Amino acid sequence: MNQTFTVTGMTCGHCEKAVTRALKQVDPQAEVSIDRAADQVVVQSGQARELLAKAIADEGYEVAPA
Repeated sequence: MNQTFTVTGMTCGHCEKAVTRALKQVDPQAEVSIDRAADQVVVQSGQARELLAKAIADEGYEVAPA
């Protein structure tokens, strides 16, 4: 299922890699698409939204409430 997150604080490619790596630790099969300009992260994953949001937040980025 596609889940879209509004994530602030991503400023560079390293940020995108950190968020992608964190999400893949929760779900290695996840497909991650990031649009930094729109502060948007789209994740194709069967994992719970809360787990994915926590993984992003644990990397130090702010996730807006759904």
